[in-house]
Amino acid sequence: MSLQARILVVDDEVEVGTFFRCLLERKGYRVTVATSGQEAREAINDQKFHVAVVDLKLPDFDGLSLLQEVKKVQPGCEVIIMTGYSTTRTAVRAIQLGAYDYIEKPFEDISQIEALIDKALDFAGGAEERKKRLSTAEWGHIAARAGIIVGNSRAMNQLLSVAFKIARKDVNVLIQGETGTGKEVLARFIHAASHRSDRPFIPVNCGALPENLLESELFGHEKGAFTGATGQRRGIFELANHGTLFLDEIGEASLSIQVKLLRVLETGEFMRVGGEKPIKTDVRVIAATNVDLEQAVREKNFREDLFYRLDVVRLHLPPLRERKEDIPVLVNHFLNELAGQGTGQSIKISPEAMKIMMQYSWPGNVRELVNAIHQAAALCDGTVILPGHLSNRITGALNRFKKPGLASPDDQPGGSPFLAQLQNLVRSKDFLSGLEDGELPRVFHLLKVLEKKVLEVMSRRGLSCPPPATIEEMEREAINQALVYSRGNITLAARILGIGRNTLYRKLKEMQGEAGNS
Repeated sequence: MSLQARILVVDDEVEVGTFFRCLLERKGYRVTVATSGQEAREAINDQKFHVAVVDLKLPDFDGLSLLQEVKKVQPGCEVIIMTGYSTTRTAVRAIQLGAYDYIEKPFEDISQIEALIDKALDFAGGAEERKKRLSTAEWGHIAARAGIIVGNSRAMNQLLSVAFKIARKDVNVLIQGETGTGKEVLARFIHAASHRSDRPFIPVNCGALPENLLESELFGHEKGAFTGATGQRRGIFELANHGTLFLDEIGEASLSIQVKLLRVLETGEFMRVGGEKPIKTDVRVIAATNVDLEQAVREKNFREDLFYRLDVVRLHLPPLRERKEDIPVLVNHFLNELAGQGTGQSIKISPEAMKIMMQYSWPGNVRELVNAIHQAAALCDGTVILPGHLSNRITGALNRFKKPGLASPDDQPGGSPFLAQLQNLVRSKDFLSGLEDGELPRVFHLLKVLEKKVLEVMSRRGLSCPPPATIEEMEREAINQALVYSRGNITLAARILGIGRNTLYRKLKEMQGEAGNS
């Protein structure tokens, strides 16, 4: 950035404007100072600026509104918000609206302010793709260490940029997101990007422990505090001192636990169960939930005062169905991980299978995607995952695939032409052998769907349908299909069926006995 860069400073305190003018003009920057929102509006309509440093609280204008006006009139101008600690939540909102970053008053580290303005100037005026690269360069290596796969979605890139900026601010964070979106992974990223990164990160699931055990887990206990307390035990608040405590599923904590958590957050002190002496702790709390805590507050299931203590900064993890452009990146990453963990054989995914995964809604989010990849890779006997290797849960809509010359079951043509077509296909010796490997699973699933639809039509017309299979027959068929799938591999067949290997051996012996007696 040229030394002739123009910087706008907006603050109703004259001393603040004078401070910035002296600080920046000695570096060769051209500085304009506005003491009101109206003066700032006139300035941005009259001159071009590279960076604007804007106070959040102005006597005649809201700082967030001024931010939006600056970005509207001069999109290339980077805005740094000035705020007091009590308005941190609003400052984070400013970043989400497009502010480059925020700084807190009173200013303590002048060099930090200079560095922040220099970085904002480097961003100013650049194309969005360049800004994305510069932003990712700041936190990309930290994300990789924390286990975050940076995809292509704008929502995730913006979320990580905001999380990186607030990580250094040492404020409590509330992460909201559906099950399986990666809330703990995001919490680890925030910890790794903070000044506490060399101290402990300790996660605890508030919904996984009963109340008495959770209290002991969080605060520790003294010897004899309860039956089985044979010695003194330090709790997580003690172990995580100067580090980060991740409270997962915070909405599951009981009201009595909530009271004790509130005291720690307010005073920085707690007492072990059965203890009499308060213990000081310096812990940053990151809480996560997949429920609406505001609704829980309205229903008196969550304390309002604790909610506001935790909700200093709120981050929302988007579900996978809202960032489907990330799915190919995630799929290929997990496949590469599997290759590194196993024999080293590289497994790819076919375009057809990837298309199905892109169309699936993923209610279990990234966690479900990982499971689906592992399952498909286990069933894949080659180097390419095909639609037939995917779970039936995912491939339920495979009837949308059509093979030229083979009617889709959704078309349901009637009369002899359709029967003649089916008969010709069945009689043809070369039809199946002429299909490509990737087309055979489609035919298989289409026939399954067709069979179901034929039975439904027969039932509606009152025609005699084949009797349903018995439980024993269904079990035998499932075992036979699993053995075909696994090419006789008993261990893999048992895993597919969800039973133990010995159980499968026993059932096979029973089936052989039945065959011998028949």
